[in-house]
Amino acid sequence: MKKLLPVLAIAFTMALLFCPKPIGAQLIPPAKKASHVQITEGPSLESAQDTWAIITWTSNNPGGSDEHFGVVHYGTDAKDLSQTAKSHIRLNQQHSYTVFRVRVLNLQPHTTYYYTVDSMNPDGTSDGVKSPVKQFATR
Repeated sequence: MKKLLPVLAIAFTMALLFCPKPIGAQLIPPAKKASHVQITEGPSLESAQDTWAIITWTSNNPGGSDEHFGVVHYGTDAKDLSQTAKSHIRLNQQHSYTVFRVRVLNLQPHTTYYYTVDSMNPDGTSDGVKSPVKQFATR
């Protein structure tokens, strides 16, 4: 037992010297914010049922905070898109693009809805990208 204690102490000291921080605690700083964010694909209806729909689109990677939200502004009148649905997404700094998917809930069956999409930082700041008004219908 007396010989084991010095061996453990040396092993522990060596581990501290060669691994000063746990690998999981190493954080990558946020990516540089894109100067111009634009939609490169979509938005489009991925799926719709009687009371919900999924809207998807792709944009260049907005950068900035890794935490982001895809946002859909929608309503039954193309001039009044006052309802909002949003979904959390974590940006991948290694990708030049970001795919957003937002589930829109509590819809009425057999109804036409109009919508635009946007993306935003966790503080609510828009990335400055807005789509033209599109439409879909529930079943």
